Amino acid sequence: MNRVYRNAAIAHATGPRLMLDQTIHVVDGCISWMGPDDESPDPDPSAEVIDASGATVVPGMVDSHSHTVLQGGAHWIDRIDDPTEVLLAAAEHNGALAYGAGIRWLRDVGAPTRDDRAISLDVRDAWRGRSDRPYIRAAGAWVERQGQFGFTISVDDPDDIENAITDQIGNGADLIKLYIEGPDRETSTWTVSEVERAVATATAAGVPVTAHATNLPSVRAAVYGGVSCVEHGTHIDQDTATEMAKRGTYLVPTLGVGASWDTFGTTTTIDRFNGPEARSRLEARKELSYLSLHLAVNAGVTIAAGTDFGGGSLRANHLAWEVECLVDAGLEPWQALASATWIGGDLLAEPSAGRVVIGDSADFFLVHGNPLEDPSALWRVWRSD
Repeated sequence: MNRVYRNAAIAHATGPRLMLDQTIHVVDGCISWMGPDDESPDPDPSAEVIDASGATVVPGMVDSHSHTVLQGGAHWIDRIDDPTEVLLAAAEHNGALAYGAGIRWLRDVGAPTRDDRAISLDVRDAWRGRSDRPYIRAAGAWVERQGQFGFTISVDDPDDIENAITDQIGNGADLIKLYIEGPDRETSTWTVSEVERAVATATAAGVPVTAHATNLPSVRAAVYGGVSCVEHGTHIDQDTATEMAKRGTYLVPTLGVGASWDTFGTTTTIDRFNGPEARSRLEARKELSYLSLHLAVNAGVTIAAGTDFGGGSLRANHLAWEVECLVDAGLEPWQALASATWIGGDLLAEPSAGRVVIGDSADFFLVHGNPLEDPSALWRVWRSD
């Protein structure tokens, strides 16, 4: 693929301003030259020259919380036990949706297992080298301390934590996902020392650990136990936010899940989304999650954007919605886009992910509008090829 994109704007998301009148040369899928249009070398005669005037080049986005093989929607929990062929078909559909929406990296944080190996790992391996699917960094199955679900790895004895983590790594997991909360909102199902044991085992193998934690006790156990990232973090207090910043713990707040639930109140008849009690509960959750994000940002916690698609109610092409929610919660548009691009790349420890860099893969897409000022521009994808 040899292409020249002429006279575009570029949204690097390192500040609030676009770089205007830029040209990008792509040779064999890599960026060979990038700079002001009036300094551009002559294109190769075989190159396709694209008039990108009026459009904005956006770095390929990183969805930092995804579930590639799952369906999403209002019945997402019921669909986790679908047959393997249905889950694999869902993955292909999700991959096409995500790629078309400008998403080039998926951080998959848990999938059901077949023969003790997470299905997402097979999808990751199958997509390696494909030019029409995102790259994947995948956890194995969710690892939980006390069995609540049939689709997780349950550690009934704390002495088995190391074995559970080692098994996941042996299966090829790129990261470990701990599920550390139960139905009691006032407790964590994992102690700090148990999280520390899991982190120590994974770290020794060079694998990071993240944790599903929405209530405050679980968030505290995750942070003080040393995970690299907290998923959701619906309830965070000032002391915990300060500790997260001190330790460099990332937060992936997945605000779009609550936004989607809000829409379900008028598009479904499902009890958990309808009626005054449901509306009041969902509004309280939103208020708490926004306050927690505010505390985290003010404390200096690094925010990465993730949808929770599949394992939550969003779909694979909804990362723009999450960016809009981050802006609604108080981030500047350019900061929210940074969370969905290069900050996600940093979380993955992939230096080129979420960036437009000479010498790296041409993992970018083009939109109409300025996403550094208007996050809705991310919905207006013109090219994602």
